[in-house]
Amino acid sequence: MFLIKKGITVVLILLITNMVYIINLFPMEVFEYMLIGVFSGTLVVLYNIFPEKTSGKVSRHMNYRMKILYGGCELILIATICSIFEILICSKVIFLVPWKINILNILICVLVLQAMVVQGITRIILLSKQVKLSKKIQILLLWWIPILNIILIFQLFRVTKLECEVETYLYMLNKARKENQICQTKYPILMVHGIFFRDWHYFNYWGRVPEELIRNGAKVYYGRQQSSLSIEASGKELSEQIKGIVNETGCEKINIIAHSKGGLDARYAISCLECREYVASLTTINTPHMGCEWVDKVLKKVPNTLISYIAKRYNQLFQKLGDKQPDFLGGIQDLTVEKAKEFNQKAPNCDEVLYQSVMS
Repeated sequence: MFLIKKGITVVLILLITNMVYIINLFPMEVFEYMLIGVFSGTLVVLYNIFPEKTSGKVSRHMNYRMKILYGGCELILIATICSIFEILICSKVIFLVPWKINILNILICVLVLQAMVVQGITRIILLSKQVKLSKKIQILLLWWIPILNIILIFQLFRVTKLECEVETYLYMLNKARKENQICQTKYPILMVHGIFFRDWHYFNYWGRVPEELIRNGAKVYYGRQQSSLSIEASGKELSEQIKGIVNETGCEKINIIAHSKGGLDARYAISCLECREYVASLTTINTPHMGCEWVDKVLKKVPNTLISYIAKRYNQLFQKLGDKQPDFLGGIQDLTVEKAKEFNQKAPNCDEVLYQSVMS
């Protein structure tokens, strides 16, 4: 069925793009020419609006963005297939009909197929989340260069096609397992951000991870600590959040997922601020438990005056963004290798808590 729909679509587009050749073989009245022209134009417009309808895919499993995006892939694919057949057709017919007929037919063919490609690329540039911005800029600037534009279009098509297939699969998977609540843990999940960021309502630090967890049954909370503080200060804010969630919900304990410095903040809250009884597990992601050598190098090589200047500007900016007393220097100085050694002695793991660490 998939190949049949594809084949029928290609044949219809080829009939429209070679309408001048066909009309030349079968002379008609003027109104008949007009009728065929209007009918062909209507079909082209409808296909450009709803290309996914003939894709053979189960469109009901796609959300609105995916339908439009997949339609863009279909436009590029069908235009490419038709272009190959068109070259073969023109090579056979070009010497059999008058040159005016050839020019008119080629002009209509180029306009129709080019419109399909342009609309397909436009859909991809506007809606694809996986195509890198650099690639989008390249196609906008270099579309006029032969061969290179074909390579860029192919790259856009390949990435976007995969994006549509994966997104559709995930949508179907989530729909199928919705009732299973596979992410419903015994205790709520507390997600703790890393340094130089905050938990904003409209810009989620964790991307779509919390949304997927919640969709599959998890109950999610956020650390809410300030963007940059010493581990001790951030740990104190985090401990207040942990105890607040437990008191508010009566959940007894929570599971913590923490990224970067957030993992150190969580460890301090657990080991040094009497939160061990409220935490069932701590999973850290890319947390510098042994310190960050890169921070050591920066602090040694960058002049103190420049670091102080950056710290002052950072603190001023994040005060306007919601932090009460941001401390840029306090945050990064606690990430040195030496400070990490001191911290690991001060905040040993607790037997009551399950610790897990993921690095990449």
